[in-house]
Amino acid sequence: MTEILVLYYSATGGVADMAAQVARGIQSVDGMQARVRTVPAVSPETERVADEIPADGPPYASEQDLFECAGLALGSPTHFGNMASPLKHFWDHSTSTWFSGELAGKPACVFTASSSPHGGQETTLLSMMLPLMHHGMMVLGLPYTESALMETDGGGTPYGASRVTGFDGARAFAASEKTLCRALGQRLAEVTARLANQPV
Repeated sequence: MTEILVLYYSATGGVADMAAQVARGIQSVDGMQARVRTVPAVSPETERVADEIPADGPPYASEQDLFECAGLALGSPTHFGNMASPLKHFWDHSTSTWFSGELAGKPACVFTASSSPHGGQETTLLSMMLPLMHHGMMVLGLPYTESALMETDGGGTPYGASRVTGFDGARAFAASEKTLCRALGQRLAEVTARLANQPV
């Protein structure tokens, strides 16, 4: 099986639910397997250290996950129009992967959640693309051939999948938002499969 890394940070569960749908989309493609990983929260008290294994959910990501993946789906909540600091912290410490060029030429995509429809989803998605492009990855979006992109009244952008969770996180995960998450994962897996079968 070819593994695609689904790497995300989620404080309240909204992005974690999206990651599960992206993973479903990946695994709908024959021969593709999703490796789901998260990152620990970043504390303002720098002496605090998270346990090596989280109490629940997927394991924490390491640079080894980056080395071993054939593609990458990156997810973060929208924090003032930018990716969350725990995810940024992870990329800030990926220098050895960058030096190796291990991610260069691999496909990637991004997804996000915000509390309001105008919470900065698109700028967050664009901010998440920047470290991927510096690593030499090929960033995929969602084409308008996905009909749910024209039907959604919540999340969904051509830059990547998105959703609106509401200020209390209680807004239901809309069917169109789930569809676009799965479509993004499927598209990533299909491109990964095509690249894996092409001689260089």
